[in-house]
Amino acid sequence: MPVYVALLRAVNVGGTGKLAMADLMAACDELGFAAARTYMQSGNVVFRSDLPEAAVQAKLEQALAARMGKAPDVLLRSRRQLEDAAVKAGRLFDAKPNFLLITFLPEPPAADAFERLVAPDGEEVRIDGREVYIHYPNGSGRSKLKVPALRPGTARNLNTVRKLAEMAAAMEDGSA
Repeated sequence: MPVYVALLRAVNVGGTGKLAMADLMAACDELGFAAARTYMQSGNVVFRSDLPEAAVQAKLEQALAARMGKAPDVLLRSRRQLEDAAVKAGRLFDAKPNFLLITFLPEPPAADAFERLVAPDGEEVRIDGREVYIHYPNGSGRSKLKVPALRPGTARNLNTVRKLAEMAAAMEDGSA
């Protein structure tokens, strides 16, 4: 049974987009997704399902819309895709993992999406397919970088991506 990693966009512990991770796991269980496990409080869940990716995404978005009143966007990735993203991030930048964010997009950005990008604090941006890698030398919280092309995506720092890939690997290997 395939392992999926769902990255939810615009999900928070409090305020707008509030979703408790226990509720996320319950939704996965109700949908018949096996062995659901969340990571951190920001909409990351790893689980198994025999359904094709598009069906998993649609069912999860519908279930969360019913719980939250509005569906958060769900971006799915496999263990291999997360591992590849983590390796690429390390090759692209010599940076602290928590200063390197990977934005996962539903589809590759337009070819000209970053042509007029201004990096006010020396941020570096690299694009590879459906992932955009950004090094924030002063941290993302202080950055004034605005990238409209990233709006449909959701970002995770390199530490989180590595941990999610590790969780997916353990599930695939049967050790989780």
